[in-house]
Amino acid sequence: MLDLTDEYVDDFIIPTMKAGAIYEEYLLGTSHARPCIAKGLVEIALKEGADAIVHGCTGKGNDQVRFELAIKHFAPNMPIIAPWREWDIKSREEEIDYAEAHNIPLKINRETNYSKDKNLWHLSHEGLDLEDTGNEPQYEKPGFLEMGVSPIQAPDAPTYITLDFEQGIPVALNDEKMSAKEIILKLNEIGGANGIGLLDIVENRLVGMKCRGVYETPGGSILYKAHSVLESICLDKLTLHEKQKLSITFADLVYNGQWFTPLREALSAFVDKTQERVTGKVRLKLYKGNMINAGVWSPYSLYSEEIATFGESDYNQKDAEGFINLFGLPIKVQAIVDGK
Repeated sequence: MLDLTDEYVDDFIIPTMKAGAIYEEYLLGTSHARPCIAKGLVEIALKEGADAIVHGCTGKGNDQVRFELAIKHFAPNMPIIAPWREWDIKSREEEIDYAEAHNIPLKINRETNYSKDKNLWHLSHEGLDLEDTGNEPQYEKPGFLEMGVSPIQAPDAPTYITLDFEQGIPVALNDEKMSAKEIILKLNEIGGANGIGLLDIVENRLVGMKCRGVYETPGGSILYKAHSVLESICLDKLTLHEKQKLSITFADLVYNGQWFTPLREALSAFVDKTQERVTGKVRLKLYKGNMINAGVWSPYSLYSEEIATFGESDYNQKDAEGFINLFGLPIKVQAIVDGK
């Protein structure tokens, strides 16, 4: 077995977080784990001289694509076997029947048979009562949530935290230096206890169908929020807006299993350039599922209190008159033409 957690955080999670990549509100916890797993899988397969690689993904989901595209990148001629696309078992209930008949131990039963994926970044839930979009998730039911609690069950007092970033990378939590992985694990504890990071969405799967998922991403949600707050004072308008546009493309690539592609690498290079001055400290107040801004500081801040103030400043308000005349000239000309 391989411990890929450091590689997963440093080479997949953090680059995606720095890009601000979000797929339909989803923070991509399953999506960017798959290329990491597949990379390690191929390394072992080649080392052991395997003549094929097998995976247990169904023919309906996204993961079959994510695994196989990564496998094709590292071992383009390696045969891939997907039993779900070949055998006669067609449902999770039949899987349980098969396992029981062959004395294979299971951690689930028919009542807890959610389709789940869990790693240090998130936990996803699909299936059972969630297949009916009219059903509210059972957030307060013991055992449903695993990484935190419902906001209803969170403490009645807020929790304050500070996060320090250097060039977009988290380096300290509450003024204590930590690795990015250690920060995520600690934020999972703090965020989970405050009901942070719950998401219930119907997303558009890669294979064309819509699917409902409930996600727990407590630490990741805090990290995305703090990073975004810091960027708001460190990035100029044009760069910030262009980055927000490209973050959608980045998210699509990650969701669709296209991590190991020239475009994703090019976008990561762009992101790294934008992060050169995303350095500073963010303070957040966590309260019953909410993340509330409580302060942000950076030596590279582009915010000028002297210019933005409603009080007296050196800003010459009369300058705006000429600017508006020029900025509005095309509208004025169009109106004159239309009037004729």
